[in-house]
Amino acid sequence: MTSLLRSRTRTALGALSVAAVLTLSACGGSDSSDADAGKDASSSASPSADESADDSADAAEGPQPDLDAIPDVVAEVNGEEVTKEEFVPIYEAAFQQAAAQAQMGGEEPDEEALRKETADNLVDTELLLQEAESRGLEVSDDAVEAELAALAEQNGMTSTEELLKAVEAQGVTADQAREQVETQAMVEQLVADENGPFEPTDKELRAIYDQAKKQQAASGGGGQEFPPFAQVRSQLEEQAMNQETGKVATALVDDLRKDADITVNL
Repeated sequence: MTSLLRSRTRTALGALSVAAVLTLSACGGSDSSDADAGKDASSSASPSADESADDSADAAEGPQPDLDAIPDVVAEVNGEEVTKEEFVPIYEAAFQQAAAQAQMGGEEPDEEALRKETADNLVDTELLLQEAESRGLEVSDDAVEAELAALAEQNGMTSTEELLKAVEAQGVTADQAREQVETQAMVEQLVADENGPFEPTDKELRAIYDQAKKQQAASGGGGQEFPPFAQVRSQLEEQAMNQETGKVATALVDDLRKDADITVNL
């Protein structure tokens, strides 16, 4: 059995979501007709290799997080250390996302608040993993690979290798992707152990569907055809499951924090 808990390599839930990264990657454009149109439109104005390198350098000179302010031991949770080495890749991913959002408003990311949020997420994840370990829960390598294969299929990819290349292009390593999937699976097991099996009702799925439809209309996408309920039922069930997992996990964390020995060194 794989044990994320023994190695203490963590991925904060939600901070490096494989599914979220893949959604962004897919939105980045795999439509061949659009790609071909783009080639035709830009063929007369394609930048040279030197210009591309200059553009890359300019992008690299964008806002960067202050890693010097992060201590070697970011937090301690019931005697287990959350190290700078574990914290940094998750913080960097969160920082880049916050920087992209802040740039639209002409602002800089609030690094102090972002560091605290990242540390809190890692502490919460560690508490959940400790609780799962205390209940004897484990996730096998086969289960992780099966979930990665399912994610690949959901995103129209032919293999796990293709999926991992896609997330690596978005700044998430293959190891981080596997850790995220394993952590999520562990928490889902813990939630099922805590709350029993969850089966969303048609009413709950309809509520999620209607909310998504309203959000699309509010965002100015009302002109686009919204897929029928039956076509997206499996996605709605997954979203309902994620919402339930988040709700139960949050309640568990609230209880676990009451008796936990937690020190955050930021």
